[in-house]
Amino acid sequence: MAIRFIIPAGVALVSVLATAPAHGVVCQGESMTLDEVVEVINAAPTCAAGRKIFEDCSLGTSGDIRLGAAVQAKCEANFLANLKTPQKRVYQRELWVCQHKYDHESGTMYRSFSAFCAADTALRYSQRALKLAQPQKR
Repeated sequence: MAIRFIIPAGVALVSVLATAPAHGVVCQGESMTLDEVVEVINAAPTCAAGRKIFEDCSLGTSGDIRLGAAVQAKCEANFLANLKTPQKRVYQRELWVCQHKYDHESGTMYRSFSAFCAADTALRYSQRALKLAQPQKR
């Protein structure tokens, strides 16, 4: 008789696990999927606000690559089109360094570190571009 109860319980457990969101994260007091966190980053009013959301919602795993890419894209909208070719090369080189900085390390947390490095690089370039675009006070 005990077997009758084990099978339905096992089916119930499998169905619960099958409907659970993949890569869920608690962010801003809510449970969200990575796609939802990316949407929140995209909706942030500024690059810096997007970076803060990334920090608050990070997983410390390779899932942070998607979040960092969203921040990077948000920040690049402020400066990338205005960079001259030599400046773009320097920027791309800095991103390359971020991407390969932890090549000899194992573990998904190092992919997270790389994502933060690239997001921070884009944030720095964005802040510089926005500062240069402001009228100088005399």
